[in-house]
Amino acid sequence: MFNRRTLIGALAATSILGGAGAAFAEDKPYVALISKGFQHQFWQAVKIGAEQAAEEFGATVTYEGPDGEGAVDRQMDMISAAMAKKPSALGIAAIDSQATVPLLKRAQADGIPIIAFDSGVASDIPVTTASTDNLASARLAADKLAELIGGSGKVAVVSFDQTSQTGIERRDGFVEQIEAAHSGVEIVAIEYGGGDHLKSAEITKTLLQAYPDLKGIFGTNEGSAIGVAIGKKETGSDIVVIGYDSGKAQTDAIREGVIAGAITQNPVGIGYETVKAGIAAAKGESVPAHIDTGFYYYDASNIDDPKIAAVLYD
Repeated sequence: MFNRRTLIGALAATSILGGAGAAFAEDKPYVALISKGFQHQFWQAVKIGAEQAAEEFGATVTYEGPDGEGAVDRQMDMISAAMAKKPSALGIAAIDSQATVPLLKRAQADGIPIIAFDSGVASDIPVTTASTDNLASARLAADKLAELIGGSGKVAVVSFDQTSQTGIERRDGFVEQIEAAHSGVEIVAIEYGGGDHLKSAEITKTLLQAYPDLKGIFGTNEGSAIGVAIGKKETGSDIVVIGYDSGKAQTDAIREGVIAGAITQNPVGIGYETVKAGIAAAKGESVPAHIDTGFYYYDASNIDDPKIAAVLYD
């Protein structure tokens, strides 16, 4: 587990951060990572994992991402700029699973191995994907929410997008599990807040007004879950909230009882495994088709368990 002091120290480090004009040692592999965003603690945790792998394996790593997780064009520009540096491997967490494919085809033609992380792309170009099993984790979220509302009632989903593989799978895993295993639960709305906590809060307040008998909401990433928690507090609602990720605002909300529980990923592991796989692929070594970085459900009863604490990033 690491705290904000660790994050600040990592962000201050400059030894592996390169700009467009950075010069990289020819004898060191260079892995360029482009994330979906940079504003949430999740992405900073991924960066820390990438830094750990870079230090361990003697690599140079750059890590960039747009300010917001909806900035597809900005991410495309970043991918193009990274490709121009001729990296040994390119890691990409695609905002839009289809829009990135033409660029990745160019990278493949240039002999640059592609490693998908967090979110896959609609192509077999990536040699591997380092990610959480989003379908399985969303199914677990569905089971927990259904259990906490007594197996019946209306619920909603506040998601971050419907274009990334991550967004699609978390939504679909939740919906499919509710339909398959919880016949008394009705999903009355699926809304998209772009991962922005303020927009997600407004969506939540609108949902609570439209469905006064709503019993629960699943927020599918850090910004979504925090927004749902804000909307719940501002309206005085007693709905059950299940979140996803484990930044400080969300862990605080769980300790306070505003969020009942959440899925935590292993973002440090995602960053570490992405760089490790990129180095291996650049050397022509085989890598597994998928690297499952794991997930856990946590709530106030187990948030301080050492196994859970190790993958929280608050």
